[in-house]
Amino acid sequence: MKRTLAALALLGAAILPAQAEEVGKVGVDWFGNDIVIDAVSDPKVQGVTCHLASFSRGMIDRLQKGNWFEDPSNASISCQQTGPITIDDIKLGEDGERVFSERTSLIWKKLIITRIYDKANNTLIYLAHASQVQDGSAKTSISTIPLFSGNVTWAKGKPE
Repeated sequence: MKRTLAALALLGAAILPAQAEEVGKVGVDWFGNDIVIDAVSDPKVQGVTCHLASFSRGMIDRLQKGNWFEDPSNASISCQQTGPITIDDIKLGEDGERVFSERTSLIWKKLIITRIYDKANNTLIYLAHASQVQDGSAKTSISTIPLFSGNVTWAKGKPE
């Protein structure tokens, strides 16, 4: 029974997108606006941690400027190797795979981290970007992790 529960927990972790852990918050003005820094671990790539900085509007700013249910699309990302890298079954296509998603508006807007594997350069690319139904934002930020032969293990063998 314990093995079954452990297997289900591992399966659930592999299917669900990564969770963010807030590791810092810096106030930027008197209106309660903050820059929030989250640590995000890639659920399919052990040994990589991304730090995502994003803007969180305070209540005074929301009341003063309207647009109550939305934060700006501004974000910055930095990813580092934080342990031995083990890569599970990741998507290898040029459109990549969503690693993390967080709502930045009541309904339509999200802040997303997408992982893309650059086979030619043997590198993982992490892209922070916003997703909206219309009026998509061009504000993006990227970070890369080179995969040297000595620092990575492919769970299912390196893709050819």
